[in-house]
Amino acid sequence: MKEIKRNYWPKDVDKSLTYLQGEKPLHQYIKGHAEKIPEKVAYSFYGNKLSWAQLDEYIDRAAGFFHEHGVEKGDAVGLFMQNCPQYIIAHYAVQRLGGIVVPLNPMYKEAELEFLLNEVKVKGIVAGQELIGRIQAVRERAVSVEFLMTAHYADFVPEQPMLPLLDELKAEKRVVEDAYDFADIIKSHKPFTGHISIDIWNDIGLMVFTSGTTGRPKAAMLPYASALFKTAATVHANGMEPDDRSLAVAPLCHIAGMVMGVNIPVYTGSECVLLTRFEPNTVIEAIEKHQVTVWYSIAPMNAAILHTPGVENRNLSSLRRNMATSFGVSVTEQLAEKWKSLTGGCPLYEASYGLSETHTCDTFMPADNIKWGSCGIPTFDTELKILSLETGEPVGPDEKGEIVLKNPGVFKGYLNRPDATAETLRDGWVHTGDIGSLDEDGYLYFQGRLKEMIKCSGFSVFPEDVEALLNEHPGISQSAAIGVPDQIRGESVKAFIVLKPDYAGRISEEEVIEWAKEKMAAYKYPRYVEFLEQLPATSSGKVLRRLLKEPQAKGI
Repeated sequence: MKEIKRNYWPKDVDKSLTYLQGEKPLHQYIKGHAEKIPEKVAYSFYGNKLSWAQLDEYIDRAAGFFHEHGVEKGDAVGLFMQNCPQYIIAHYAVQRLGGIVVPLNPMYKEAELEFLLNEVKVKGIVAGQELIGRIQAVRERAVSVEFLMTAHYADFVPEQPMLPLLDELKAEKRVVEDAYDFADIIKSHKPFTGHISIDIWNDIGLMVFTSGTTGRPKAAMLPYASALFKTAATVHANGMEPDDRSLAVAPLCHIAGMVMGVNIPVYTGSECVLLTRFEPNTVIEAIEKHQVTVWYSIAPMNAAILHTPGVENRNLSSLRRNMATSFGVSVTEQLAEKWKSLTGGCPLYEASYGLSETHTCDTFMPADNIKWGSCGIPTFDTELKILSLETGEPVGPDEKGEIVLKNPGVFKGYLNRPDATAETLRDGWVHTGDIGSLDEDGYLYFQGRLKEMIKCSGFSVFPEDVEALLNEHPGISQSAAIGVPDQIRGESVKAFIVLKPDYAGRISEEEVIEWAKEKMAAYKYPRYVEFLEQLPATSSGKVLRRLLKEPQAKGI
């Protein structure tokens, strides 16, 4: 077996990781910025500029409220909001008390919330005004919840916004019964002035729910140091600087959006332009007006901007770096070239590979040696192996197997799930359940989820492989592949496809199948195709294949 070298490392990136303010929780970094750069802008929200001194004061006041309402070290507080300054403030206010932040996706419905709130015994919840009704509907059955706080996003919108406002930012403020008002608290509540001792490598600061591919969602317990380590690694590997101005539009409740929007600005002391959610014209205007230099996106966002009428006449030349994640649309060399042309030279490349259990960002793409289709190389202090699905032993270069990894940022286990913890976390190694391969230089290629692998006539088919090939069709915008029962072959591939507008009504399902037959191995090409207007996806853009698969169990 040929050995994987894993010896490539960019020349302009130090091999050792040094923390900018030392080894301490990120909420203490804010104190440092408030002392050294108090007037510098920390976050800009549709033109409202929040300085580091203001942010620090608001965090202390919110922490004072939480403390008064019984939040102590180790207590969990849920954050149920879209992107907004209140999210940032509440996140660090909870952690300033040694508490545990529990992000709750704004897409969650009442039944999901009831289960999740009871699973982690949430003591309090900060919810967006438009979402508070869902919490109130289940509060009687979520017995651990002692208080609610409501956030009206428009409280942080200036009288003369710099950017177009979404509907939720124009909503009238209303009094919510049995809930405290966030704006009142940060305006007048007595600030918390105490100091809570935190063991950053062992005390839990964040619990993130995994998607729950098997059974109900599980809460991955991440210590305070996970955020510090992964944030520092991402910053130094990607050459981010304190004078950068980043754009945060990915959901802060999602682990990748959290690293980029909640953590990185705080670690570096750089300014962050925060948007509630993605809308192409607003993002274009934000980059222009704020002279954004760094953006983390998902590939469909870049594609949407490239297809925005008149975008070629806009000035996006301030961008110097764009890390992106392939969700639905892949980060290809072709997409990167178009983006580079539009922006006057900004490189676009795959951001990383990672998962909730590791606080994500386990790899990074060397900017001086991009390999398209890969997720880059293991980041600082990270070991990564590919294990054979048959023997469990490490495999050689370009051989597929399960991705397992180890680094200082991995989780401490799943809350109240010792069996699931033992299955996933073994001797410090996270067994991801993902399929991938490493090339001779140690670059990781992600192939798909082990549980989503399709078995056709005894052959293993990875959905991502089929999707990447389908997306080469000039008329296909997005695709998702699943396995459907087949009495003869075991399973066959079914593809759900979103056509580009110019091709809608001009191409049939049968024509796509015939095209795929010419491009793919006989066992791999889709036997069934269904056109959709859009693919089901999480708020972060990850396509939910399981929602496509559920109706298929009964046959086609």
